[in-house]
Amino acid sequence: GMSGRWVAVLGLVLLASPLCGGSGRYFTEEDMEGIRQRIKSMFYHAYNSYLDNAFPYDELRPLTCDGQDTWGSFSLTLIDALDTLLVLGNNTEFQRVSSLLQDTVDFNMDVNASVFETNIRVVGGLLSAHLLSGRGGVEAEPGWPCAGPLLRMAADAAAKLLPAFQTSSGMPYGTVNLARGVSPSETPVTCTAGVGTFILEFAALSRLTGDPQFETAARHALLALWDTRSEIGLVGNHIDVQSRKWVAQDTGIGAGVDSYLEYLVKGSILLQDQGLLNMFLEYDRAIQNYTRFDDWYLWVQMHKGTVTMPIFQSLEAFWPGLQSLVGDLDGAIRTFQNYYSVWRQFGGLPEFYSITQGYTVDKREGYPLRPELIESAMYLFRATGDHVYLQFGLDAIESIEKIAKTPCGYASVKDLRDHKLDNRMESFFLAETIKYLYLLFDPAHFLHGAGEDWEVGGEDGGCVLGAGGYIFNTEAHPLDPAALHCCSRHARERQELRDILLSQSKPPPATHSQSETPKAAESQSESIALKPGERKAAPLLSCPVQPFSARLAVLGQVFTDNT
Repeated sequence: GMSGRWVAVLGLVLLASPLCGGSGRYFTEEDMEGIRQRIKSMFYHAYNSYLDNAFPYDELRPLTCDGQDTWGSFSLTLIDALDTLLVLGNNTEFQRVSSLLQDTVDFNMDVNASVFETNIRVVGGLLSAHLLSGRGGVEAEPGWPCAGPLLRMAADAAAKLLPAFQTSSGMPYGTVNLARGVSPSETPVTCTAGVGTFILEFAALSRLTGDPQFETAARHALLALWDTRSEIGLVGNHIDVQSRKWVAQDTGIGAGVDSYLEYLVKGSILLQDQGLLNMFLEYDRAIQNYTRFDDWYLWVQMHKGTVTMPIFQSLEAFWPGLQSLVGDLDGAIRTFQNYYSVWRQFGGLPEFYSITQGYTVDKREGYPLRPELIESAMYLFRATGDHVYLQFGLDAIESIEKIAKTPCGYASVKDLRDHKLDNRMESFFLAETIKYLYLLFDPAHFLHGAGEDWEVGGEDGGCVLGAGGYIFNTEAHPLDPAALHCCSRHARERQELRDILLSQSKPPPATHSQSETPKAAESQSESIALKPGERKAAPLLSCPVQPFSARLAVLGQVFTDNT
């Protein structure tokens, strides 16, 4: 129940900024080609600057022209940007970086890494590059896409995350040490997204390699999370994975929850799994019932459904895209318009926006060049053909160029009110923001399933790959459902063959032992190693969460600034 006053206030915010219906400009194919060239030059400005100034560190610092490690120590921006090179059509650099990463990255290091971020950025990025490598002109290993060096790297990285899933509930810890597993002092509290954002990458790994343990762990975590929902069908945003108690009982579609909902939908499509979709549809009913007002989504208490914060977070902007995927186009269009009105007010989306006050929220005025609204625009343009989404894309390009461009790349915006900058370029800028912008303006791109240029793969050449319907993980790394289907078919036959070989006590075939030979310690790449004696500072949060302080709360707010 919302009071009438609330709805009236919300109504005012909406009336203040209507979308200019129909009067927008029409983009010709030439316009779009020109804009694609602009997006490419944005990519190379940032990418070349990373290579020149920051590699082998994780990320570029665009104000000081140097690099820093942020989420681990894996040359993260390079892994994250690898498939963007291919999307932009740069096969030679894609090939160069694919082999460079195989030579330099080793995941066996004493670094505390976010389980969530490592999965979506590193495992996702390597999987996607592996599945696209045929298109990128990389010489394929026999049996590709069910085998290959990038696939082995993805499996190595994911194997380092599996110890985090050894909990009484099967829900993973938020942080894991890549060499030693979960630290005894590790907090058992992690966010919902940090539990429910594995099924795409882990099921893809299991089905491509025939090793079931990844998919099993991801499904176990999903089911455990499903069992914790409240009487009214909602989940909170931070849970204790050992006791299964909700530590943060606010819920919404934004920080701490977002990609869990996204993976139920996308997992159901990638794996043709009705059960995952049913879970989403049940959550969606509760979300629509309790959190949606006037096509905004508010934060509510998971047990009572009462509003705790009338706030829009930029991470929520993925939602219209997800709504379009499940066929709710009308709701998607209306919600997108609300979010676009905020973008136009500031030239970017502040991390938090007070819906009632129509303004930014203290300490959350930044815009780290996030992709979510652009991602939704891509899906909605694909679904409607309405050029208002292209107009938004052009707005986004002009804003980013005007506000965030530096001589050394693009910097996060610290404050959208005065356009001060932060010395950071997140790896998702090249992985997602640029990729979704490019795909928005390239409706005939193969990733949209346009065109007939599919390819053949599998051990007997009996699989058709790339025939359309790629699923993007939450870091915009595309996965091909056809490849998963193709490799799971072969896995059974391979297993039978292996059993026969073992019964004759011969060593297993060479292709399987390759991944198990440990790299020699002295070949530990300098791309990963810090200077001797240097220590990595652990990232503050293992979840993609903007913690916010209790002053904002109407009710007993569970976030604090030291979440």
